[in-house]
Amino acid sequence: MIGNAAARLLYGANVRANGMRQHYLRFGGKGPAIVIVPGISTTAAQWAFVAERLCDDRDVYVLDVRGRGLSESGPHLNYSLDACAADLVAFAEALGLHRYTILGHSMGARIGIRAARWRASSIEQLILVDPPVSGPGRRSYPIPIEPLLKLLHSAQRGEADMALRGPEAPKWPEKHIRTRAEWLHTCDERALIEAHKGFHNDDIHFDLANLTVSAALVIAGRGGVIRPEDEKEIRRLLPSIEIRWLENVGHQMQIDDTEGFLSIIRALLECRF
Repeated sequence: MIGNAAARLLYGANVRANGMRQHYLRFGGKGPAIVIVPGISTTAAQWAFVAERLCDDRDVYVLDVRGRGLSESGPHLNYSLDACAADLVAFAEALGLHRYTILGHSMGARIGIRAARWRASSIEQLILVDPPVSGPGRRSYPIPIEPLLKLLHSAQRGEADMALRGPEAPKWPEKHIRTRAEWLHTCDERALIEAHKGFHNDDIHFDLANLTVSAALVIAGRGGVIRPEDEKEIRRLLPSIEIRWLENVGHQMQIDDTEGFLSIIRALLECRF
């Protein structure tokens, strides 16, 4: 757990939902509910530092997506976008969250988009953080899978700490390096591969055009996951969406500029678009 997040943590727990074990961390416990859904190779523990900054007046749940962290994984599981979105809907229902905000990063944002299309009546707000906008007939996702798999294999050998300090690794604060090194090995390799394939095969633009919930988009100024032309298309598909850019950050903007990221998220949580 990063920093003093453990001091704000109520508990970690498991719940059976959508036919599988889902693990989560809960912070705060009072006020409107937020469910944080991490990205392709990220666990709940790696978002604890965000949750503990948002939980003063909110009930914050951080989910381990299937095949990551302490949630169920294995060859018997389907790792498709539909399966992950069904997990999210079932998770909220199992915990009695009748109205909640989804804060999804990268893959987690795509999961949130599909879940919100399916179960709009339950979603108070949808905050999308740099979701991949690749899909059928579109440009490839700019972050390849091969370096991620190489890093995963290092983690499985107990060598992630060294790999995350290499010359090509992002220059993260020590606490984030250590947390990623600790948890990366929990990711199921097939879960990462299938999710990355899904970035190219699943059409979230159809979902965006059919959303009826209050939605916001936070875009990283660097990394090219979402380009200005993508922003224009998203505005056309969902004219009501609120869009914010966080400049001088990469895809992991919550680490690159934590204070700037939290400032945007807090502002979005205070308004209904």
